[in-house]
Amino acid sequence: MSTAQPDLTMTPYQVADDTFVIPWVLEAPPVGLFPMNSLVIRGKQPVLVDTGSPADREGWLKNVSSVVDLDDVRWIFLSHDDRDHSGNLLAALEACPNATLLTNWFSVGRMFEEWATPLDRCRFVNDGDVVDIGDRRIVAIRPPVFDNPTTRALFDERTGVFWSVDTFATNMREPLSDSADLAEDAFRDGQLLGGRLVAAWHPWLDEGKFCAHVQKVQDLPIKVVAGCHTPVIRGPRIEEAFGLLRQLPVIEPWPEFTQQDLEGWMAAMSSG
Repeated sequence: MSTAQPDLTMTPYQVADDTFVIPWVLEAPPVGLFPMNSLVIRGKQPVLVDTGSPADREGWLKNVSSVVDLDDVRWIFLSHDDRDHSGNLLAALEACPNATLLTNWFSVGRMFEEWATPLDRCRFVNDGDVVDIGDRRIVAIRPPVFDNPTTRALFDERTGVFWSVDTFATNMREPLSDSADLAEDAFRDGQLLGGRLVAAWHPWLDEGKFCAHVQKVQDLPIKVVAGCHTPVIRGPRIEEAFGLLRQLPVIEPWPEFTQQDLEGWMAAMSSG
């Protein structure tokens, strides 16, 4: 008996004025699927926000070019150097010859392990730095949750879009573009799973200090949350998602899969 493979194909979708998620979906058995998104902000000076995964390079470039002329791109905002965010950076810099890379010193240093980032095309942005991109300002922000020390989120002051990077990561059972399509328990459980995966250090947090930073970010006039590993979050679910973040200092770590789990999966696969 054969099992039908899920259709993981997704096309870019608009989340705000001139703002589009560039989606990709990664199978992550046995917990389902994880989004692997990046973002395009069109406007006077178009911005690519992260550069996707190398495994999807051809599809990523095709999807990006379907919503913006690559010659028009003026900025590439790199949230951090993990491969699901920086995997197509060199290809993006080549395809977007008029773009300046918004990054930071530590990211550049870490990427030198694999490639030499062209420093003459870089502009360093740190937590709180503002970049005027013609018809709006974007702000670099340290997000509440991250798995890489170089991470910076992005807030678009014009649209209220918050690019949360790895914060609000969640698993899904099928490809989705909007978190409103998740059942209440699936949204809650997914947020708590993703938060603990990304921030394995959460049991060591000072609850007061962490929640103060969460509140600082939540106080931004956020209208839409878009992130690498989540369907878009809007409306009441934004407050709910921030509330679930506040649980991280006091909940138990996620129980990791063991070698016994792996052997069980391999046995199941070999038996069909």
